[in-house]
Parts: sequence; C-alpha cells; structure tokens
Amino acid sequence: MDEQSDKEIASKKQRDQMLKLVAKGFYNELINYGVGQPEVIRVASHLLDNLLAKGKRPDKDVGYYNGIFTLASVKDEWAERKQLAVQHVTLRPLQKQVVNKVGAWLKDRAVRESFVPAFPENKSKLQEYFTSPTREYFSIDYNNEAVGIIGGENIDTTAGKLEMKKLVGESGLQGKGIGKRATFGFLYYAFIIRNLNKVYIHSRDINIRNINLNSRFGFELEGVFLDDSTVGDKRQDVVRMALFKPLWLQIFSPGVERAIQ
Repeated sequence: MDEQSDKEIASKKQRDQMLKLVAKGFYNELINYGVGQPEVIRVASHLLDNLLAKGKRPDKDVGYYNGIFTLASVKDEWAERKQLAVQHVTLRPLQKQVVNKVGAWLKDRAVRESFVPAFPENKSKLQEYFTSPTREYFSIDYNNEAVGIIGGENIDTTAGKLEMKKLVGESGLQGKGIGKRATFGFLYYAFIIRNLNKVYIHSRDINIRNINLNSRFGFELEGVFLDDSTVGDKRQDVVRMALFKPLWLQIFSPGVERAIQ
C-alpha cells in the first residue's frame, strides 16, 4: 500500500513538472512572438473555453482559410487522370524523376532538419523511402513544374488516419500560396477521396506561427512531446496537431457533411 502511494506521488510530481515545462515553453514563445502580458491572459481564457466547449465546432475567433478555399476550389480529376488542382497548383502521384529533385532540396540543412524525423539523405534510400506501402506522396506542380512534395505517412486505414508532410523546395517560391493550396488539395484527397477521418502533423519546437497557420485549416493542438527529437547536439520538443474530417467539412463546406460521409 505504501509502495503504491509512493508511485502515485512520484507519478503526480512528474506530470506536474511536465505541465510546468510545457506552460513555460508556451509562455516564452508567446512573448517572443510579440504577445503582450494582458494578451497572455486572453490566451489562458481561450484555453479554458476549449476545455469547457461541448462538442467539436469551428471557432468563430479563428481566421480560417474558408474565405480562400471551399470544396468547390478543388478541380477533381482523380478518377480520370489521377490529379487534383487547386487554382494554379496541381497534385500528381510522385514520380522517380521528382525524387531526385527532392534530394537536391534536402541538401539545405534548414530544410532537412525541419522534418520530424528527417528524410533520408542518400538518393537510393530516398527512392526506397517514398515507395513504402505505408506512405503516399504527390508532387506539387506549379506552372507544370514540380516545385515540392506533399503526402501521407504512417497510413492507418483501420483507424482512418495518416501523418501529413509537405515541402515547397524550389528557391524563391515560398510565400506565394503554393503550400496553402497544396495542403488544401491533399486534405481533400485524404478526407474525400480516401475517406479518412484524421490527418495529423508534427513540427519541431513550439512555433506559434506554424500553430497559427495550421489552425486556419482547422488543425488543433493535440500534444507536446518534450525533448522528443535531436537536431545536431540539441534536444527539441515536438508539437502534434490534428484535424478531423467532420470539423474540416463544417469549415470548408457547411451543410454537406452528412451528404459526403
């Protein structure tokens, strides 16, 4: 009985310490991002609102991308041509010649280290990596040229979920909305064509900007894994966010959720 009590006390202290570390890291990121102290209190209030919320529904305070995208934004030619287009961005199944370009993009250390875990650097291993049955990747084509990749890993058809990864690798094309359109197209593929229920993503450290951008697609923070990855000689936290099909449909095509499911 005493031994059990000791274990419970130790477990509680360990969890309390973890929560303190997460709170401290999140607070520091808020301050670094320019959030003032009064606004931190508002963040705490929003956390309580989420805790007390009954059921999943779109948050009225979040600036979703539904002013840019709807289901009708996707030109679905999957049945005929195995491709999806969102405005000027097209997704096509990843071909061998594009994998060679991926290898060149990953030579940039900052790009390579942004993924959890990192992609293989060896060309032959990279080809083998993308042909695994647990993965499905697409080239991101812009003006008929492959400029990046997006796809799913750890595909679990039983649970109806996958992990999404994305890279716009061509120099000078970041910030043009290519990644946003590719992301929406891939979410359409995951939820509408494959009829999965959940898409999740991992990112290194607690990056408020990334959390904000992902939230605009409907992703919600699911957890923080402390010291979960190594970059060089440093341990870093990993953030996991998730998006569920019903919420995505509510945001980007209100009223059609039941018809599609």
